[in-house]
Amino acid sequence: MTASQLSTASYARQKKRKAGWLVILLCGTVTGLFCCCAIGSVAISIQSVWQGIVGLLTGQIAETDSLIAAMRLERIGAAFLTGASLALAGCLMQALLRNPLADPYILGVSGGASVGAIAVLFFSAACLAINMAALIGAAAVTVCLYLLSRRSFGSLHGTTRILLTGVMLAFGCGALVTLMLTLAPAHDLRGMVFWLIGDLSGTPFSLAQLFLLAIVLCWSWHQGNAINLLSRQSDMAAALGVPVAPLQKTLFALSAILTAIAVAEAGCISFVGMTVPHICRRIWGADHRWLIPASTLTGGLFLIIADTVARSIVSPIQLPVGAVTAIIGAPVFLFQLRKGGH
Repeated sequence: MTASQLSTASYARQKKRKAGWLVILLCGTVTGLFCCCAIGSVAISIQSVWQGIVGLLTGQIAETDSLIAAMRLERIGAAFLTGASLALAGCLMQALLRNPLADPYILGVSGGASVGAIAVLFFSAACLAINMAALIGAAAVTVCLYLLSRRSFGSLHGTTRILLTGVMLAFGCGALVTLMLTLAPAHDLRGMVFWLIGDLSGTPFSLAQLFLLAIVLCWSWHQGNAINLLSRQSDMAAALGVPVAPLQKTLFALSAILTAIAVAEAGCISFVGMTVPHICRRIWGADHRWLIPASTLTGGLFLIIADTVARSIVSPIQLPVGAVTAIIGAPVFLFQLRKGGH
């Protein structure tokens, strides 16, 4: 057998192995959805979970267990969308900035959302305005960041300028949040802190967020080869015909949109966007055609499990899910480094 034939056979085995792991991940996600729905302060059967799914689809829920399952399913669905959005945004952000520490929050988008949400809570406005204010704050910071660094897209050292600009905007937003927390009445502090850490209680399942996630996932998977080249070196990608500046702008915009909506819905949930892509690289490698769908599914499954722990471990008290993701994510990331992850 020639060297080219050996190389082709090795590539085919790797492709088959990656596809097998992706199928296992998909099955694990579906299984995790059912199991996590059955776990809680009141344990219910898998049959009741299935009846709750049927009831949500038909609009007819009769039994108490099925009603509990339907309520948990909506929260689990919101957790999956939030985790998947953050993980996908983190994967795209790491490819854009070519930085292993990049995550959805590094460019200050979450800081803008925090300023908007905390401002609403600070002035005791209607709770229904929190999500909208967070979204407006995130959009304002995104536009500001783009205007300040628009000439950096496509340049040799442009990603460094974008990164530094985003970090400075994040520091500025953090200062505003700190001032509002210092001046806020004591009875409002708990709600502010829970939102800043990240909390999924009361977060609705959004079909618009699902539709957006599906569009970004399909587009980024289709652009997997171009993203692979961009994540290595922008001048090499340009030499091979990749439109570097438009691709960078699109990655920036899509990552910011996914992050803004996820943060507006569930608060600042940490470690998902940074840790999950690194975990997936250990199994699927750096090829974004595999890494993007794997990170999306893993991020959703990870946040489902973390939210189940948050609402069950000291039941009936519910912990902020952002604290649980940080507790789980930090040791996992350190273990990755210990094992030689890059």
